[in-house]
Amino acid sequence: MFSIKKNVLQTIAMLKAYGVHHIVLSPGSRNAPLMQTFSQDSFFECHVIVDERSAAFYALGIIQCTRKPVVICCTSGTALLNYAPAVAEAYYQQLPLIVVSADRSPEWIGQMDGQTLQQPNVFGTMVKKSVNIPEINTEQDAWFCNRLINEALIACTADAPGPVHINVPISEPLFDYSVESLPEVRKIDFAPLQKSVDITPFAEKWNKLPKRMIIVGQLTKLPEMVEVLERLVKQNDCIVLVEHLANCVSPLFISSFDALLYALPEDQKKDFAPDLVITLGGHIVSKRLKQFLRINKPTAHWHINQSGEVVDLFQSLTNLIETDNEKFLGDLYNSVSAHEEKPYYKLWKEDANKIVEPLSDIPFSDILATGNFMKMLPENSKLHLANSSAVRNTQLYALDKSVEVFCNRGTNGIESSLPSTVGFASVYEGITYLIIGDLSFFYGLNSLWNISHIKNLRILLINNGGGGIFHLLPGLGKAPSLKQYVAATHNTDAEKWAQAAGLKYLSATNTEELNANLPSFVDEAESRSMLFEVKTDMEISKQAFKEYYHGLKI
Repeated sequence: MFSIKKNVLQTIAMLKAYGVHHIVLSPGSRNAPLMQTFSQDSFFECHVIVDERSAAFYALGIIQCTRKPVVICCTSGTALLNYAPAVAEAYYQQLPLIVVSADRSPEWIGQMDGQTLQQPNVFGTMVKKSVNIPEINTEQDAWFCNRLINEALIACTADAPGPVHINVPISEPLFDYSVESLPEVRKIDFAPLQKSVDITPFAEKWNKLPKRMIIVGQLTKLPEMVEVLERLVKQNDCIVLVEHLANCVSPLFISSFDALLYALPEDQKKDFAPDLVITLGGHIVSKRLKQFLRINKPTAHWHINQSGEVVDLFQSLTNLIETDNEKFLGDLYNSVSAHEEKPYYKLWKEDANKIVEPLSDIPFSDILATGNFMKMLPENSKLHLANSSAVRNTQLYALDKSVEVFCNRGTNGIESSLPSTVGFASVYEGITYLIIGDLSFFYGLNSLWNISHIKNLRILLINNGGGGIFHLLPGLGKAPSLKQYVAATHNTDAEKWAQAAGLKYLSATNTEELNANLPSFVDEAESRSMLFEVKTDMEISKQAFKEYYHGLKI
């Protein structure tokens, strides 16, 4: 049986009509009518996460896995504000997150009634659409409610996807569940505009600018994207720069460019500077690349996206191209002249080939643990990376083309990695791996509560006793505040937390223990979630990292 509240019924019937299947619920009384109605319709798969901040990131993990919109639903008051970090991440990562918040009747907002605040538009510019639907008392109310929900759900996936907010005022009585079925609702079908671009002027410009660089930011894994980029490289004198987050692995591409730029003598950098830069996808991790291109500005910079937003990362944007990545690059390939000689490609590729991975005999450290794990990672794995050291250290090692990488680089927050990975694992049938540092892990501990049903989670926790990345930032290393305040140095380990969460616990304090436990950690026949805590020394890890980079210049 369903709630008698007509705006609740309209909201849930509309979500069903749009095919939204996964609902992440956080307990409360004001949203009880919503939870009752969601949970009593077998179409919906409901997940219960008490902590709203974790719940929202958990939902992002489900979106990353399914590539479909997911609902998060909470009660009124500050519960909604806890969604804000994940809403921001969804906005910048362009993930279709649907926030459904229960609210008090408008006449009680600001009147010192419990759990009340101004909920409509609370996320400001971080959502693509925010609607405050009415309680339904007339046919006009029903039409208005239906129209607003259609507007929000269309906005969620139109052009570049992103988060939307549906605020649902619910007056008392809350707990009358006597309706037997959801209402018939009007779904407005949306036919998106197929945006095309006249490729001729771009092909002409490409032919005139001999040093061409394509930079692929964070992307969902798409074999077709790799294929079209490979065709361009084979036919033309151009380079393709990719990080692991781009999910574009090919021997023709260059993934070691951050280390290459570090090793490159200053007097040679001009030779490597491009005339034309094409960017696509999401965020780029490498600060060196950003600085290199801001100093050595290209003649032309084309940015491809479907949102139409101006992204001038290198302060040199000349063309904003609002179209599909593959279509534009495919049309470009078919329109530009072929080149047998490839001096610019050879220049970059020859130096990239000189960049080697850290040696296997380096001291027991963060990068050794990361590298030894990467070398044992099974084919077709789903690998999640926390921010800061985890994503940077992983970049030092080769990635098998079958592996898909996920990381919350929309806003780079450390609070998101663990709950998003748990959410992903909850709907993925295979093993879900995560490399995470200690501060990110302990920050997200709430997300390990009550997950005994999840058997396919593997967490590699690299615990160096604080925020290791801060020890590597120029100018910060000698600050007296570094250890206690910035890096939050600690002596905590994760064994008891792992046991409380029902995880199998492994640990290593040296290379021998690391290598002895890794086979068990990546054994996909093991039907239990695991946490492998690798305890490293901050100073040794810092020195190993620095010696690797300094060795590149020799």
